[in-house]
Amino acid sequence: MCERVPSLSTESSRHKAAEIQTRHTISVIIPTYQGEQWLQALLQMLAQQTIVPDELLIIDSNSSDKTRAIAKEYQATVVKIPTSSFDHGGTRTMAARMANGDLLVYMTQDAIPEDIHALERLVTPLLEKSSLAATFGRQLPNKDASPLSEHLRLFNYPAKGHVRCWQDRQKYGFKTIFISNSFAAYRKSCLVEVNYFPENIIFGEDTCTLAKLLQCGYGVEYVSDSRVYHSHNYTFVQDGKRYFDIGVLHTLEQALFAQCGTPTGAGKRFVLSEISFLFKRKKYILIFQSLLRNILKYIAYGLGRRYSVLPRSLARTLSMHHRWWK
Repeated sequence: MCERVPSLSTESSRHKAAEIQTRHTISVIIPTYQGEQWLQALLQMLAQQTIVPDELLIIDSNSSDKTRAIAKEYQATVVKIPTSSFDHGGTRTMAARMANGDLLVYMTQDAIPEDIHALERLVTPLLEKSSLAATFGRQLPNKDASPLSEHLRLFNYPAKGHVRCWQDRQKYGFKTIFISNSFAAYRKSCLVEVNYFPENIIFGEDTCTLAKLLQCGYGVEYVSDSRVYHSHNYTFVQDGKRYFDIGVLHTLEQALFAQCGTPTGAGKRFVLSEISFLFKRKKYILIFQSLLRNILKYIAYGLGRRYSVLPRSLARTLSMHHRWWK
């Protein structure tokens, strides 16, 4: 079992921040599209961090709102790309190759750090332990999160941190390679070793790359005290589309996922956990909705796994990532 690196103490935090800034350069990479609703708050919090990024790189998919103007206010390097050319893996790989930092922090435009220590806590384990290739932080539900969205975040991002390595897949299955580029840090040298992120992938570039990093003998740490606010209130239809795409991913990357064990009953645990959560909150009506949603997700996932036998136009309709099917 991989050993977890202890969190920073309050006394050592200031010294550790200075040490990190001395020994490492940090690039924060944020793909954007029509992001003005969130970007100001995100960049304000980044500017207040105990570790200020050495480089802020914004890859914007030709937004028509004020996204690029806001980014430039914070002295970000802004690279505009055609909307049609955005690729979950390819765009992040392009940014990584451009970045000057030896530690690369990936965020999404709607992930807002909870406090000024989030970035320091995220990258500190990479300084402490050379065996780690990546870390990722805890995602908290937004204030407007629905009960179902709140539970999803609490289930996937618990209060207790952990370290995972390749050997752990026998116990944790797919959860061993769980990570999110909404708030994650990587050693650039390790990304180079696995050729960055896969290109032309429907989504899940972070998971696929982490699997390869773990196969190389590295570890990943979930840093639960490094937190951002980030959640989505998906509708029934959006939930179905998301799980259809998960099924597509698991089929396209079947050879890779086959080496990572099995889901180990995670779906069943999630459903029971969600029902218990709603019951404790006395959201009894939502229990019925929860059951319907999870049935829909199960069906959508199965269709995604069999996407190749579906008419392409139907698969595109069922998918959340329409442009990928072109």
